[in-house]
Amino acid sequence: MNKGILYAISAYVIWGLLPLFWKILEDVPAFQILCHRISWSLVFLIFIQIVRKNFNWLKSAIKNKRTIITFLTTSILLSANWFTYIWAVNNGRTIEASLGYFINPLLTVMLGVFFIRERPDKWSWIAISLASIGIAYTIIVYGSVPWVALVLAGSFSIYGLLRKQAVLNSFEGLTFETLILFMPATAMLIYFEVKGIGSFGHVSFTKNIYLFLAGIATSVPLLLFAAAARRIELTSLGILQYIAPTLQFLIGLLIFKEDLSRSNLIGFSFVWIALIIYTINNILANRRGKWKLDQIKN
Repeated sequence: MNKGILYAISAYVIWGLLPLFWKILEDVPAFQILCHRISWSLVFLIFIQIVRKNFNWLKSAIKNKRTIITFLTTSILLSANWFTYIWAVNNGRTIEASLGYFINPLLTVMLGVFFIRERPDKWSWIAISLASIGIAYTIIVYGSVPWVALVLAGSFSIYGLLRKQAVLNSFEGLTFETLILFMPATAMLIYFEVKGIGSFGHVSFTKNIYLFLAGIATSVPLLLFAAAARRIELTSLGILQYIAPTLQFLIGLLIFKEDLSRSNLIGFSFVWIALIIYTINNILANRRGKWKLDQIKN
């Protein structure tokens, strides 16, 4: 198997299985888990940077005002995304969280239209329309807004839009983001400890280990994804990305036994059909592009 494909599958499987990881920590407040996730992620990433002896980018990043503003914004979006996801899993809303990552690619297309002036073809618009109908149906029939899904999709789509225009690569960018978040996250952990409500060191040995491993669980799939992105086409990455929300959905339904009402299932079905159309259209467009390039070369 192509190494890039293997790396991508590994990254998406880890992301898809993360609900099982966070569920073990369900009696730890979500905000405390977030703070540990940020703090231990930086420790792990700095260790990797030391091994790679790669700190040249940091000096120029700190001196660039635009880079600082961009990554301050992305770090806030990332922390909001992480917190919402952890909270959702530990409050019985894993299925709704998976919906957020299913609709994320389509929302990304919409942001591209409004902010980068991209022009999707008619099939992309059909896919976006079907997904919108599915969400609207859920809101009208079920009587509530799937805010977890919308927050996750919205925060990650905007995050992706900003990171697409940023100068740092994915690994350097995550290191810089966790560096920005490290001080407030660590300060909050110290505050919780002083107040006597901290979890680290006061829960079972196993859960202390899991809090520590939160940084590795966060960073490893991103490193695998970055390695995959350098080796395989974006079309392949686009197809494989649905592994993660599919696993999340199945975990919520089959393992956590979360409720899936008929209206939610119909809403999901619209989104799934939209994603099938969107994915097939991307594959065909990619093949047409290759064919035209071959014709030009010949």
